[in-house]
Amino acid sequence: MPSLATDSQWIAAAVDTPFIALLAWMLHQLRRSLPQPPDRDAAEPPLSAPPAPPAPSHNAHLGAIERTREELSAFKLEVARTYVPLSLIRDVDGRLTSHLVRIEQKLDEATRTAHSTAAQVRVLAEDR
Repeated sequence: MPSLATDSQWIAAAVDTPFIALLAWMLHQLRRSLPQPPDRDAAEPPLSAPPAPPAPSHNAHLGAIERTREELSAFKLEVARTYVPLSLIRDVDGRLTSHLVRIEQKLDEATRTAHSTAAQVRVLAEDR
């Protein structure tokens, strides 16, 4: 009779196997969807030769990506202007400012404490 530990290992393996297969399939699909680099000839170009300019399709992809980024940032700005009430922005700004002031006060207090402790250590060192 197999032990309970062995049974649980088999169950875990049976559950994990479909997930591993799914991940492998997703990786395969992702690699297929990426643009393939041009095949290189067997002979590599000499090191002194200037690099070849990128393919026009690559430039087109870069341009499309840049346009998409610009459109996304413009949309984010529009959403921020349109959908966020000014009172909420002021409230967040006020809370952020008050938190920063409290942090600054704590840092000032810690700095003063460190300076006074260092001065006391110097005095004690001089007394010895």
